[in-house]
Formats: sequence, C-alpha cells, structure tokens
Amino acid sequence: MVQSDVLAGMALSCELAVGTAEEEAEDDAPARGAALEAFGESEETRALLGRLRAVHGERRAREVAEERFRVIMDKYQEQPHLLDPHLEWMMNLLLDIVQDRTSPGALVHLAFKFLYIITKVRGYKIFLRLFPHEVADVQPVLDMISDQNPTDHETWETRYMLLLWLSMTCLIPFDLSRLDGNLGTQAGQAQMPIMDRILQIAESYLLVSDKARDAAAVLVSKFITRPDVKQRKMAGFLDWSLSTLARASFHTIDGVIAMDGTLQALAQIFKHGKREDCLPYATVVLQCLDSCRLPESNQTLLRKLGVKLVQRLGLTFLKPKVAAWRYQRGSRSLAANLQLCTPAQSEQNLPVATSDGDEDYDIPEGVESVIEQLLGGLKDRDTVVRWSAAKGIGRMAGRLPRELADDVVGSVLDCLSFQETDKAWHGGCLALAELGRRGLLLPSRLPEVVAVILRAVTYEEKRGACSVGANVRDAACYVCWAFARAYDPQELAPFVAAIASALVIASVFDRNVNCRRAASAAFQENVGRQGTFPHGIDIVTTADYFAVGNTANCFLTIRAIRELSAKALHRLAPQAPEYFATHVLPALLLMTLSPDLHTRHGAILACAEVTYALYKLAAQRDRPVTDYLDEKMVQGLRQIHQQLSDRHLYRGLGGELMRQSVCVLIENLSLSRMPFKGDPVIDGWQWLIDDTLRSLHLVSSRSRQQIKDTAVSALAAVCSEYYQKEPRETSPAIQEVLIPRYLVELQSPEEMVRCGFASALGALPGFLLRGRLRQVLDGLSAVTRTLKDVAFAEARRDSLRAIARICQTVGVKAEAVPDEALCRQNVAQVYTTLLGCMGDYTTDSRGDVGAWVREAAMTSLMDLTLLLARTQPALIEAHVCEQVMCCVAQQASEKIDRFRAHAAHVFLTLLHFDSSPVPHVPHRGELEALLPRSVVATVNWNAPSQAFPRITQLLGLPTYRYHVLLGLAVSVGGLTESTVRHSTQSLFEYMKGIQQDPQALGSFSGTLLQVFEDNLLNDRVSVSLLKMLDQMLANGCFDIFTREENHPFCVKLLALCKEEIKKSKDIQKLRSSIAVLCGMVQFCGDVRRKVLLQLMLLLCHPFPVIRKATASQVYEMVLTYSGVLSADVLDEVLTVLSDTAWDAELPVVRGQRNRLCDLLGVPRPQLVPKVMPVPTSLVCHRPLIFHSSWVTYVFRHSVLVTFLPLGHYLTPTNI
Repeated sequence: MVQSDVLAGMALSCELAVGTAEEEAEDDAPARGAALEAFGESEETRALLGRLRAVHGERRAREVAEERFRVIMDKYQEQPHLLDPHLEWMMNLLLDIVQDRTSPGALVHLAFKFLYIITKVRGYKIFLRLFPHEVADVQPVLDMISDQNPTDHETWETRYMLLLWLSMTCLIPFDLSRLDGNLGTQAGQAQMPIMDRILQIAESYLLVSDKARDAAAVLVSKFITRPDVKQRKMAGFLDWSLSTLARASFHTIDGVIAMDGTLQALAQIFKHGKREDCLPYATVVLQCLDSCRLPESNQTLLRKLGVKLVQRLGLTFLKPKVAAWRYQRGSRSLAANLQLCTPAQSEQNLPVATSDGDEDYDIPEGVESVIEQLLGGLKDRDTVVRWSAAKGIGRMAGRLPRELADDVVGSVLDCLSFQETDKAWHGGCLALAELGRRGLLLPSRLPEVVAVILRAVTYEEKRGACSVGANVRDAACYVCWAFARAYDPQELAPFVAAIASALVIASVFDRNVNCRRAASAAFQENVGRQGTFPHGIDIVTTADYFAVGNTANCFLTIRAIRELSAKALHRLAPQAPEYFATHVLPALLLMTLSPDLHTRHGAILACAEVTYALYKLAAQRDRPVTDYLDEKMVQGLRQIHQQLSDRHLYRGLGGELMRQSVCVLIENLSLSRMPFKGDPVIDGWQWLIDDTLRSLHLVSSRSRQQIKDTAVSALAAVCSEYYQKEPRETSPAIQEVLIPRYLVELQSPEEMVRCGFASALGALPGFLLRGRLRQVLDGLSAVTRTLKDVAFAEARRDSLRAIARICQTVGVKAEAVPDEALCRQNVAQVYTTLLGCMGDYTTDSRGDVGAWVREAAMTSLMDLTLLLARTQPALIEAHVCEQVMCCVAQQASEKIDRFRAHAAHVFLTLLHFDSSPVPHVPHRGELEALLPRSVVATVNWNAPSQAFPRITQLLGLPTYRYHVLLGLAVSVGGLTESTVRHSTQSLFEYMKGIQQDPQALGSFSGTLLQVFEDNLLNDRVSVSLLKMLDQMLANGCFDIFTREENHPFCVKLLALCKEEIKKSKDIQKLRSSIAVLCGMVQFCGDVRRKVLLQLMLLLCHPFPVIRKATASQVYEMVLTYSGVLSADVLDEVLTVLSDTAWDAELPVVRGQRNRLCDLLGVPRPQLVPKVMPVPTSLVCHRPLIFHSSWVTYVFRHSVLVTFLPLGHYLTPTNI
C-alpha cells in the first residue's frame, strides 16, 4: 500500500487521505465539515498548565490533568499547524517549572511529559527550534541529563526532551572548549570536558531501549557535524559506531537495539554533514554496512535504516547538483491547463533536454554497490523499506549522468516483469513515480513505462484461496498521479485514452476501496493538470473520491464482487447489444469451463445477466431473445449445467458457488424465455434445484440463505415458464409428482431441508397449487407446530412465510372450494396456524430463536388480513381480528427492540390501512386518537424512550390491557438497562394517572393477577413479573389497597407467590419473590402476618444465599415500613438480622429464626415429615434429625426410610 503521505497529495482541491475502510462494507460518509479552524482550547490549556504545581502531588488529579491534556492535543493530530502560534507560550510555562530550582522532581518529570505530548503532535523538528539555546543553557541542560537514570522506565519522556534540548544547545556558534573553564581537580577528581561529556551521553543513549534513542541520534547529528567537534571527535565516533555494528547481531534484542541507534546516528550524520567532511569515511562505512547483512534481518526497522544509510552514502559519493538533462515541464498552472491551449502556447512549454556540461568526472566505485542495494530494497517484503529505496533511487538518479540514470530506469523496469513477485512490482511502481515527478524519466521512455503501468493497474496474483496485488494497483495509480504533475500534455497525449480508460475502470470496478480511491484521485489530478482527458469533469463529478468509497455505488449506479460485476454487465449490455452478443457472451461461455473456480463462478453469473439484459431489449420490440443469440450461443447456454454435472463440479468446496451461480443462470434463462420447453435440460435443472434444497444442511451457514433463495427463485421461474401447458394450466403429471415429493421433504429430520422445501412450496405458481391447496396448507401447518424434542425455529419461520405467499398467489374467493383458493372454509384454519405461532418463545444456544417465528407470523397475519380487507372483508371475523390486534400489541410492548418495532409497524398498518379499512378492529376510535397517523409516522419504535410511552396508553383499553401488560412484564423485568428504565417509567406514569380511580385500579390489578395466574411456573414471564411487582409495590402503585384489611388483591397475590416458589430451586426467582413479599408487608390485616410467616420460612431455606438475601431484605423492610414492628422490639429485631451468620448450619440459623418469630408475633414453623407406610413392628425410637434436603433415617432394624424434602412445616393453622 502506498504510504499515506504520498496518497495525501493525490487531490485537486483538497487532501484525500486514504482511510482504512473495510473492503466489504464501506458506508463512507465524507466528513467534510470536520476541519478545525484554530486552537480553540487555548484558555483551558493555559489554566491546565498553570495548575500543574498544585496537582502534581496528588496521583488522581495528576492523571486527570495529563489525560485531559492528551485529549486536547490529540484533537489536532490531523492539523498540528494550528498549534504553531501557541507553542511558544506553552513551552515557556513548562520550562519555567523545569528551570525553577525549587520544583520537586515529580513536577519536573510531569512538565517534561507535557512537553513530549506537544512534541508528539507537532513533531520534534518544529518544536525543537523553540528551545532556549544560549550559552548559559548548555551546562544546566547537561547537568540535568547527567542526573537522569537511563533505566527508569517511568521518566523516559524527561530524557527524550532533555536530549532534544541538548541537541539544540549544540548549535551555539562558539567553540565548546571555551565553556570548560578551569578543569582542575575538585575533591581529588578531574572534570571531564563538555565535549567529551556530550559525546559520552550521546553514545550511552544510542544503546537504550526507549525513545530516547531517537533523540540521541538527533543529538549526534547536531553535535558531530559542528566545525570544532568534527575535527576532534568525528573519526573516533565513527570508529565506535562501526565497532558497535560489527559486534551487534540482529538475532538478539540487545543487538537490534544497538544497531538501530547506531544506524540512525550514521544516517543523520551523512544527511546533515558536509560532503567533504563525510566523504573520507563513506567507503569504510559502506563496507561495514555490507558485512552486517541487514537484508537478511527479519527486523523491518533495521532494513529500512540500512536502505536509508545506503542512499545517504551514495549521495555522499556523488557531487550535489541538479541534473541538466532532466525533463522540465515549465508552467504548471491549473487554470492554464483547463483552457484550450493554442499551438503557439504549446510550443512555449516544450520539454528541455540538454546535454550534460559536467559529466566528465569519474563515478566512484561505491555508487554501483549503492544502486544495487537500492534496487534490492525495491523488492523487500515490507512497504516502508521499498518506499525508502524508491526515494533513494530518485535522489541518486538526479546526480548521475544521463546514460547511467537511464540504465537505472531500465533496471527499475526489470522489476515490473511477470517473473517478479508483487513486492518487486510495488517497489518498481514507487520508483517510477519518484523518477517521474523529479523529471528523471525522459519522454523517450514513456511508451515502455506506460505499457508496464497499465498492466500494473490491473495486476493480481493468485495465492492459494486468495490473491495479492492491491498494493501494486494502488502504486500504479500513484505513478499516473505523478505523471500528471510531471509531463506536458503534449507528451502524454498519445497515452491519454489508455490511461483514462484504465483509471476509470479501476476507480469503478476494483474490489479494493483504497485502489478505487487512488484511481479516482489520479484521474482527478490528470483532469486538472493535463486538461486532455475525455469527459474529465463529468467523470470526476460522478466518480469522485468519496463516491467510489461505496462499493455498491461503484458497481451498480456488494455481497460478492463477481455478482455485482455480472449485474454491471447487465446494465452495460443495452449500450452495445450486438457487441455483447457476438463478443462478450462467447468469451464468457468459454470461461464457464475454466479450471479456476472463481473465474467459472463469475462467468456463469455474467452469462445469466447478459442473456437476461438482451431478452429485455428484444422484448421491448416484441421479439424473442434468439434475435440476438445464434444457435451456437443458445446451445452453449443450454449445456452449461450438463457440462458442470459431468465434471462433478457441484461437489466439494466449490460446489456451493457452482450451485448458486447455476441457479441464477436457470432463473435468468427461464425469465428470458429460452426455447427449452420439453427439452431434457429442464429435468436436469429440476434435479439440481431439488438436490440443492435437499443438501442445504451440508452448506456452510454463511452461504446457506443465499443458496436457498437462488434455488427457490430458479424453481419459481422454471415452473412459470416450462410447466404451464396452457395459460394458467399445468400438466397433471408434473403436479402429481412435484407437490407430493415436496410435502414428504417437509418431514425431513434436517431443519434446513424443511426450510428449503417450505420456501419452494411457497414459491410455486398458482396453476400448480390449484387442486392441491388444502394438502399444501396442511403440510406447512404441520411444520409450524412446536415439537418438544426439536427447536426447528427456522423451518417454522419459512413455513409461515410460505403460507402467506401461497395465500397471495391463489387469491381469495369466498365461496370457492378449499383446494382452489382461500375461502370461507379454510381461512379460519390459516388464521389458527398463524396465531398459534405468535406464542413461540423457543430458545436455544442462539437465544430467543422463537422471535424469528413471531416476526414471520406477524408479517403473515398482516399480509393475510390486508388481502382479505381488500378483497373479501366479510371473511374477517370479529374475534379473529381481536386476537390479531391483541397479539401484535403484546409483541409491540416486549423487550427486543427490532421485533418491537416490527410489531408496531404491523399494528399501525392494520389500524391505518387506507385502501379498505380492516373491519372489527377493537377500540378503533380510541386507537386513532391515541396513535394518530401524523404522530406515529415520526416515532422511532426501536428506541425504548419513544416506544413505551405510547404503547402503555393501550393499558386504558380493556381489550388490549391483558396482552400489553403481559408484554410489559417481560420488558420491565428484563435485563437491558434502557428498556427497563423507559418501560418502567411509562408504566408508572400510567399508574399515576389511575391512582385516584379505584375502579380503574381494581380492573388493572385484576388483569395483573390474571396474567400472573395464567403464567404460573412459566419462568420466562413469572420471574420478570415478580420483578415488575417488586417495583410497583416499592413505588406505592397500590397504596389505595393498603388502607383495607386483607384486601383481595394482596390475598390473591400472596397465594400466587407461594405457588410460584413452591419447591423452586431457581435462585433468581426466589430472590425476586423475597422482594415482592417484603413489599406486601405494607398491606394490613391478617395477610401481613402470613407474609411475615412466609419470610420466616425463607430464612431457613436450604440455600444459604437465599437465607442471606432474605435477612438483608427483611432488614430493609423493617426500616422502610415503620408500622410493621413496635418500637420496643425494633432494635432487637435489627440486631438479630444483622448479627446472625445466616449462611451457617441450619440448626444454628433455625434458633435465631425462631427468636425473630417470637419478636414479630409470628408462630414458629414446625417440621412435619411425611412418613411412608411402614410395618407396625418398625417403630422409631430416636428423634428425627434433618441435615439435608432429603432426610434419611436409620432405624434399629437397619431399615432406611426416605422422607419428603426439608421445608415442609407444621404451623398452628394447619394442625
């Protein structure tokens, strides 16, 4: 991939940085308004830096300040230049802290950390200039860096910034020896000269493992190249560097670190040093570098630094000059390029190619070695190395004589041969772009270069199951972009058509988003710089950088690229039908037998799409498709299936693609009305469709749905075209064979087989279904029934969809026979089947798979009801319509967002149907007032905050209350935070509105209890319902009932709770019931005593976690409801509840529980074992001791008697 700094320039009017969008799903909305205009956090940053002295001592405050500063700075990563006006005052504030001798060490380190954050965003080269670099700064900075610990990994930012600061102080224009002063002894030790100290520090930090190594390389480049230092220290430092390289090995971590720092330092020296100073050492350094064998290293950074140093050595060998022979374009005005130039104007911009005037000097021997290594770098396995080598080739060629530079160009072109790998092609393209934009690629080379680049634009190399070459195509687009800026329009004129065509095809049809964007940017650059591209502005406007980022937009105005390419051919065929019929289609037919799976797949799809496109053209003139296709083409299309079958290509790993593509071919050939009626090929097609549906369970899950859909579509097309004898009549033989075979497959033990054949039955045309409708509906209805041992939710879903589709196909005739159409006799059966699936809550490892069935049932109910409303509204009975609306309302109040939204859509469609109102909708007037069409159209039913406030309004309508409350119970007691919060708030808002209406509250509570009773021991509902009841009791929703002793609501609720948790081992259910029981204590009368007794029983539950939860909840209950206990026992009760270890052994816990019973005035529960009948001779003489949930007692005569579970108590009320 071409580096982002290269592609950033590939634009006409704005920066076009290549993103990292995924290749398959790129919804690329251009963020054109995201650019910042100024540093908007100036005041906040100033305040933040001013508070550093106050916050550095507190860890939390320090981390908050540091994180906030990072967030502010990171905001400007893309536009760091906006910080430039503010860099100086930020640096001054931080350096004031550093230079203050009273500043603690932690504060100094924090200041340097902030300095590093700024440097990271803006870059050290810009920030470096702002450091103070007076003579007085040298010694303090040197002392500070000397005091640092190189092994302290917490303070590496301090060392990094100090080394950069020290490198800046090295630029003072005085001999460093003058700063030594008196080097006499102090305390018996001699002082080291400053020059030696700096060199020692630099050498030591070149070998560290943190980022200070990079700053040390910068320090070396500034220090060693000083006039006074290079005379005394350069040779010694280079000796040290070469010996370090010789000793180090890239096979060890320490060796890699040492080589990295040394190579960085050498590259910086040969970059910034004067040629005459570095030339004496260049040969030795090159020889040492060769001996290191860096190309063999697996460290990308070392190879990149090696290439970087090699090119600097090469530039040192050659004299710095601008090649007189280079190509010079002249004027590069965009405005001038976009105007039509006159011949006189074009003559002024002819390229200049003069002979060399100073080519009489000898080329040093090392240059050949350098060029060879750079050419090798073009083939490196890593992009950064190839990019560095390409830049080195460009720089070196600019200093070579014309003949030698042309040899280099020839060597680069050798990289772009099909004997080379994709890495060599990529590196060669990068090098050509560098040579071109520097004017070193003369026009005489353009024919050869353009031919190679056009091949590179479409380069692709197969590697097993995948392919490579996207980076090559991207780099080839970069070459085209560079040529647009480098050459005069007259030079590129012969190649404009080829380049423009290649770039347009790449920008529209390349499957890689980065390549499409690169091609679009290169085309845009050529339109602006060259002004000769045909239809340039129109194409740039349509296929701009952002438009080509969307894959589907490129190919069609993408599941798989080949499928969309075939659809693109479908759209192109009308532009040149004869060409497609005589050239494109024959070529595609040859490719259908290719040994390459993907080529075969794409060719078959393309044949299908092109044939159908030609048919539609012929149909516009009332002509058959054979007007375009000769007999050879027709036979070629006919034989595709048989040829694939004979080669067994429907089997194995590629069978999925072949089945899918041939099914598409069958569908399109059938739609194209190919003359195959009565032909044996139809039997072959039918076999393939049936075998595909029968083998769906063997297909990979990611392809299963697509293959099923294509097979079903193919079946529908074949039946409609080839199985119809007369209009709307079928052959009895086909009907008698096909439908019974499909009905048998509906009983398959494989779920996917059931799905496939259910969908196939739903796709059959009406003439095949007539006379067999009852049999088909019975078969599909049997599939929709839930089985205990199998889930098969997908089969039920597809059967429901098939039933709805069949109803649409056969139509409605009120007085028809059940085998012919939907009529009075079978409509009730269809409704019963669909409504029965509305209660499907099947779950498996995937979760609530029953939701798929409910969704399909809702859609089918809507389609069926609207069909009847349009044609025979009298067939919709009142009780059926009520069931439909209530069941859909329940789904609209449940917890899964997507299905809730779908249910709301169905409900509102039935309510507001325009064509013919659905009859018998309960409370239609109230519903239209509560959910007016104008309001609900803007509601996002996926959002709980918008959906629940509206759906809870249905609680006021008696017909809907039960079902809405049932759905709300699941939502309020659910797990999703937003759903729970908004559903609870909406429910409480409704409850608040009926608090002063005893009749409404009584009706609501009765419905609530009915929901509870109907769903006893149904954990899906009951656990959530208990959670909802807990919240309602805690929020005082039933306060009006607490004033009446033994209110029927509380009595019934207590009975239901006891029944729900009886013998239950569900921890969640037991916890929820404890909370409800504690909330019921607020009711007065004898019911309170029974509730407390139930809680006391739970205090001795076999599960310790339940005992602890009960004690905790009772403790909170006693504090919350003050009237439950008298003040004289309150403290003692709280003490017992809080001090008792409720997870201790049951005998210990039971004693404390009994004490609580006495304090609360509740009878102590008594254990009552239910003894099995035993002979009278076996008498128990020892007391019963219960230690576990099942009790075993040993009698004197060694007889074991097993009692019922522990927890069956005898109380005074049931003695």
